[in-house]
Amino acid sequence: MRHNCKFNHLGRTDAHRAAMLSNMATSLIMHKRISTTTAKAKALKVYVEPLLTKAKIDTTQSRRLVFQKLQSKEAVTELFREVAQKIANRPGGYTRILRTGNRLGDAAEMCIIELVDYNENMLKEKATKKATRTRRSKKSSAAPVAEAPATETPAAE
Repeated sequence: MRHNCKFNHLGRTDAHRAAMLSNMATSLIMHKRISTTTAKAKALKVYVEPLLTKAKIDTTQSRRLVFQKLQSKEAVTELFREVAQKIANRPGGYTRILRTGNRLGDAAEMCIIELVDYNENMLKEKATKKATRTRRSKKSSAAPVAEAPATETPAAE
């Protein structure tokens, strides 16, 4: 029975799962978008979002905590220099999971996990959307009012 099981073990030992999530988090930070199974993406989201939150405060201690999880100097540098600048004003929700269908070999559900602020297509759609909605009143649609012509005849002198 799975009483009090708080996370998905992904069919791996603890060390294997930790190494896999560390490698996937490094790839996500370096490439900004990776393709994986949905179960792994959900586990990665829980793993990487606290690291992104720690990266918003650039201190030696936060760098050490992040490096302890990632084990990659290049990824830590990229995270604190570039990614942290983009997510500085965001209160949370740094990643997005987009489902892409099933894999051909074993029909596993596949998805793309990406950093939210790095998807230019989604940012363009958000910018072009109309912010306000108009409300049509019942009076104006029921009885259209005919306006009188605005031109007046010249007065004869």
